[in-house]
Amino acid sequence: MVHRARRGVNRGRLWLRSMIDYGAGDPPWRQAAAILRDRIAAGQLTGRVPSEKALAQELGIAVGTARKAYALLKKEGRIYTIRGWGTFVTGSQP
Repeated sequence: MVHRARRGVNRGRLWLRSMIDYGAGDPPWRQAAAILRDRIAAGQLTGRVPSEKALAQELGIAVGTARKAYALLKKEGRIYTIRGWGTFVTGSQP
């Protein structure tokens, strides 16, 4: 089931609820990781990445799903976390 795209802005971000396809072969956390991977590659996501809660709200997924997506990106070396500071795109300065 694909969620219909909502038109509007949420704190300056376009809502991306339509990008998660729950009927697809890939689980939602892999789809969320792919969305973030594409944003990083396109230069749309630099520096600090959204919190797990903010990403979950933006994509219409559970916080645990966002956490798994971030864990995959950390394993790939695309993002890193500094305790007490946040999570950042690799290659950017906090």
